[in-house]
Amino acid sequence: MQCRLLRGLAGALLTLLCMGLLSLRYHSGQSPQAVQEAPWQSPPSPLSPELQLQDVFIAVKTTRTFHHSRLELLLDTWVSRTREQTFVFTDSPDEGLQERLGSHLVVTNCSAEHTHPALSCKMAAEFDTFLASGLRWFCHVDDDNYVNPRALLKLLKTFPQTRDVYLGRPSLNRPIRASEPRPHNRTRLVQFWFATGGAGFCINRKLALKMAPWASGPRFVETSALIRLPDDCTVGYIVECKLGGHLQLSPLFHSHLETLQLLGAAQLPEQVSFPPLSPLSGYSLVPTAGGQMNPEPLGKDWAEASGCPSLPQAALGTLASALWWTVPGTASERWASPGLDGSRQ
Repeated sequence: MQCRLLRGLAGALLTLLCMGLLSLRYHSGQSPQAVQEAPWQSPPSPLSPELQLQDVFIAVKTTRTFHHSRLELLLDTWVSRTREQTFVFTDSPDEGLQERLGSHLVVTNCSAEHTHPALSCKMAAEFDTFLASGLRWFCHVDDDNYVNPRALLKLLKTFPQTRDVYLGRPSLNRPIRASEPRPHNRTRLVQFWFATGGAGFCINRKLALKMAPWASGPRFVETSALIRLPDDCTVGYIVECKLGGHLQLSPLFHSHLETLQLLGAAQLPEQVSFPPLSPLSGYSLVPTAGGQMNPEPLGKDWAEASGCPSLPQAALGTLASALWWTVPGTASERWASPGLDGSRQ
């Protein structure tokens, strides 16, 4: 009887010993890396690839009246280099534009009038199309702006993807004020900064998604009507008053409200957007298809038309060469500006 009891105790001890050894072997066999990579302790995902121009959604707002006088110049110049990233939003069909732009011509149901509701209607269409695209940056410009895509990309690369970014240039030297309706027929005075649409502005996707409750679908027009301000002001209102964000001011955006006479020649190629452009007498800011132009008179005429005739001759030459986007296969191709990668195109 005693022998059986001893054998039973020995067997139990042996079993416990084996289980302990197996457990020790299992835990010691796990590398520190394996323990650290448990699902709830996994390291953050790698950073997204470096920003490319293909990641940027450029929206151009126009109207039927300016299809020929403004838009054709853009299509022959900077848009010809950014065709895959650029979408044109208008209020009327146009067979000629449809042939050139295809699905990148967006005909909205918005009015052709230059009113707050009509402008906000187009901005809403731009915003929704951007959200559906999945791209990383939304940039808006008007149909009379010249955009330097290389400088735009360089600027956007300076912002980390973890930040909410609302980037542009205000047209006022102070915040704008608006009356925000409140319950019980009350109003609240709010003030905020906004980037003028005439110079162009950009918003990254992280911020755009947060704006959706006030900016997607019919909500943008409703928000604009609420504060009785146009589209670019409404963007600033949503960012600053609804989300607590702030406008990131950049002096590289330029509108018709300013001139370039304070810029040095070396600074011109670094600017992102330029004041309104239109064909001048005998010249354009940039050559169109088949054009053979001398950069010096081109720069001179454009400078005078833009209100800055005092630009020195060196600056005029730099301006003309820096902004000279050629159309491949035309006589103007001999004039080449720096490409998006810094090389000569």
